[in-house]
This record gives sequence, C-alpha cells and structure tokens, in this order.
Amino acid sequence: MSMKNLSITILVDNLSDCGLDTEHGLAFMIQIEGHSIIFDTGQSNALFANAKTMNINLARPEMLVLSHGHYDHTGGIPELLRINPGIKMFHHPAVTARRYSLHPDKPVREISMPEAAVAVLTAHPQNLIKHVVAPRGIFKNVRLTGEIPRLTSFEDVGGPFFLDAEGKLPDQIIDDMALWITTSTGLVIVLGCCHSGLVNTVEYIRKLSGDMRIRGIIGGMHLLNASNERLEKTCDKLLEWSPDFVIPCHCTGENAIAVMAARLGERVMTGQAGMVLRFRNP
Repeated sequence: MSMKNLSITILVDNLSDCGLDTEHGLAFMIQIEGHSIIFDTGQSNALFANAKTMNINLARPEMLVLSHGHYDHTGGIPELLRINPGIKMFHHPAVTARRYSLHPDKPVREISMPEAAVAVLTAHPQNLIKHVVAPRGIFKNVRLTGEIPRLTSFEDVGGPFFLDAEGKLPDQIIDDMALWITTSTGLVIVLGCCHSGLVNTVEYIRKLSGDMRIRGIIGGMHLLNASNERLEKTCDKLLEWSPDFVIPCHCTGENAIAVMAARLGERVMTGQAGMVLRFRNP
C-alpha cells in the first residue's frame, strides 16, 4: 500500500483566496506516484487559467474522470481534449443525458453537459473511453464507485432535477460517482457533487473497501438545500467516521459548512481553488 507521494489540488471552485479564477464549478488534479488524474473540468475557462497560474501542464495528465454529466463539471472538456488528445476518460454512459432544473419560482434551466463537450466526447477515440457503471480501479490504490446505491431515507439528489423540460421525469442522476484512494492510514474520498448523498456514498465506499477508516473527504456535497434533519444525520455519520479532515467545496452550501464546522470543529475546512493537500505518509 506504500506510495511515493500523493497530492490533491483544487483547480476550480466557487471560491479562492489566492487570486485564482472562480466559477460555479469544480475540478481537481490528483497526483500519485508521478501520475496525474483530472477529476471534473469545471464550467468554462477557470481550469485553464488557474492551471497556467499554478504552472500545471494539462497536457500531462493521463486520466480524466467525470463525476457526473452536469455543465459545471464538464464545460472544460473541449479545451482539455484539444490540449491532451490522448487522455483516457472514465465516466458513466449516462453523462451526456439531457437534464433540467425546475425550481418553482424560476424559469426552466438546462443543466446538461454542453453540446460542444458532448461532440468532442463522442469523437474521442473509443479505446480511450472507459464506461463506469460498477466499481473499478483506474490506478494503483485509486478506485471509482460507479453507480451508488441509494439506501438512506433522508437523502435525495439535492434539487428539482428532471430529464425533461416539463418536469415529468425525475432525474436520479445515476451517473453520479465518487473516487477513493487507499492510503496507509485510511481512505481519502473525492466527490463531485455527491448527488447520491454523502452518507450513501461513504457507506458504499466503506463496504467496498472492507470498512476501512475514512482518512478524509473532499469535494462537493450538495447540501445547499438540505433539511435540518439531513444535516444533523449527516453530521452524526461524520462524527462516527471520524475523518482527519472534511473539505466541503462548490455546491455544499454555507449553512451546511457552518453546521459541519460546529459539530466537527477544525477538521472542517472550506475548499477553495488553489488549495493543495499533500500527504506525508500516503
């Protein structure tokens, strides 16, 4: 289980305190044993502007993982594939589905993967595309969940999401998946939006890994519209798992972060573009 090194860099997030571009989107770079994985691509150009500022060459990563098919995680695909045409892609086959957000007091909004991204994804060499439905490894000690079972009674997809503009076909966002890394002192879990629910996601990963300790969790948790019951039960589980760190990003919501921080203390740190986690004993 020993590794030479492990780091996780937030390349795109809603926030930054170091002058990097921000947007409603999310992207990470995971570096492990001299290899690089891009996890999601943000909404637009922030990925590329921030990579340039941080002296990160996006032509080098070998793998791209898409956590799900929403626009704010897939908008950077066309430019990334132009820069890095040989990158191997991992995603659920449903990432290109048309999807919509129907808030009662707002106009219908399409939130699908952008058409330009769908076009380049479709044109990408098929031998470089790996569809992920079930759990699978992508590199030594790095695995993807595939579809995540929805078992809790208090978690949902986090919003009024549909597969049609009329709101007749609820979108369960079956393509939602997470990544985890097995380290010498537990699991490090990387989330996109966690539409399956944080508890469902982490408990599934614990089951797949043999109930290993959770070392840390980073990513979007989509608790922006969560009820007090959901927040409290989620925090109960976080306390039970007792991770070293929890870094909520992107779609988690200020109220949810405040509740987590009140319950877990300094272990909760708000994610921001430019944050780099380096693991001394991976």
